Amino acid sequence: MQLIKMGEEGLNLKNDQDSENDLTLLLSNEILLRIFNRLSQNPFPLSLVCRRWLRLQGLLRHSIKLHDWSFLEQGHMTSRFPKLTHVDLVPASIPSPQNACILLTQDSLTVALNSDSEEQFIPYEQQLAPSSLDRGLKLLAQGCPGLQKLCIVDARRPTRSTEHIEDHETGLACVAEKCTMLQELELHQCSDESLKAISACKNVQILRLVGVGDGFSFHQYGISDIGLTILARSCSRLVKLELSGCQGSYDGIAAIGQCCVMLEELTLSKHGLDQGWTAALSFCSNLKTLRLQSCGIIDPDPGPVEHLGCCPAIEKLQIQRCNVRDKQGFAALLEVCGSVRELEFQDCWGLEDDIFSLAINCRRVKCVSLEGCSLLTTGGLEAVVLTWKDLQRLRVVSCNNIRDTEISPSLASLFSVLKELKWRPDTKSFLEASLIGTGMGQKGGRFFKGV
Repeated sequence: MQLIKMGEEGLNLKNDQDSENDLTLLLSNEILLRIFNRLSQNPFPLSLVCRRWLRLQGLLRHSIKLHDWSFLEQGHMTSRFPKLTHVDLVPASIPSPQNACILLTQDSLTVALNSDSEEQFIPYEQQLAPSSLDRGLKLLAQGCPGLQKLCIVDARRPTRSTEHIEDHETGLACVAEKCTMLQELELHQCSDESLKAISACKNVQILRLVGVGDGFSFHQYGISDIGLTILARSCSRLVKLELSGCQGSYDGIAAIGQCCVMLEELTLSKHGLDQGWTAALSFCSNLKTLRLQSCGIIDPDPGPVEHLGCCPAIEKLQIQRCNVRDKQGFAALLEVCGSVRELEFQDCWGLEDDIFSLAINCRRVKCVSLEGCSLLTTGGLEAVVLTWKDLQRLRVVSCNNIRDTEISPSLASLFSVLKELKWRPDTKSFLEASLIGTGMGQKGGRFFKGV
């Protein structure tokens, strides 16, 4: 009731006399909003009826994905939609050139480029000006104090001038100070200065930071141990954290583990962490899920095994599109995650039999997923899975070196006691047909899942 009243006063909804014969004027704004809430999920046609309905429809909008920065910078977005809670400014943060003919996509970020653009860097002329960024973020913070989720690209130009850095921090700092309900933040192309600017975000629980990445580098400064330490001390309520293009080391990861005691999920993507960072994972006492994505190397020198420690609460380890040929680093990772219960390997390079055999040390594994691991053989798989006495679920997809004809009686016996089996190592696999009549798939018994 109070929010509706505030919206009516701010928008002067009752001052619009669109028509003397408009019987809807007899209905209060509160009743109309209740009616609109019960209609279809697409309320856009309502805004075409009259100006009053247009403004009322704006009160119902809680999320927006902006493509034109001027709509925010001129104040239209916050006045049109004063109750936004989820805002995605990424598409508008990188204006597209008029004659763009190339679309460059990385994860959730898509950029339009000219054919004469540089290979590794987006031209400065195409980036959003820092002053424009600050004005837009200030208006957003003032107009949407109830903001809960924000996605933004840090478009700062590279400079070592302290004055410019402070000016740049103003926009992000304003959001951090005024939007006290902000719980989820996604910040692209961020640096240590960006993390200092958002240090006032005390209630953020989900944070995704994208530093310097191939093809999307705006500046030469990335996320170092300094930024990670600032982040750890200011955002101590983090539950999920994703670091992409991070260039820290043991100290930065250790600071996060010591300060962010509620951290349950950590994702490291395309990291450039220095050697020895694996041992810092032992400080993450409540970490349940660790995910590595697109990492060229895990840890070149993890240090002595006796100094690695362990993650006592770890449950799931996911390694996706990573190079695991570094046997020493891979072994250290499995040592730290020794109590893991779910293992997932997806499109990993170098996952040969001897590398996969290191997973024998993870004795509590209950669920295994292998996808796109073409170097792993049937014998290598069997040698490991037979040692896992608690194994309940097995998924093997697109692993061309694993063949039905090489399944041994011991492995077949294991299949018969699994709670869930998804077996499709290649397109020639006929195991599903051969299991007809074994009782799998019947209610109350074991079952087999095909692709």
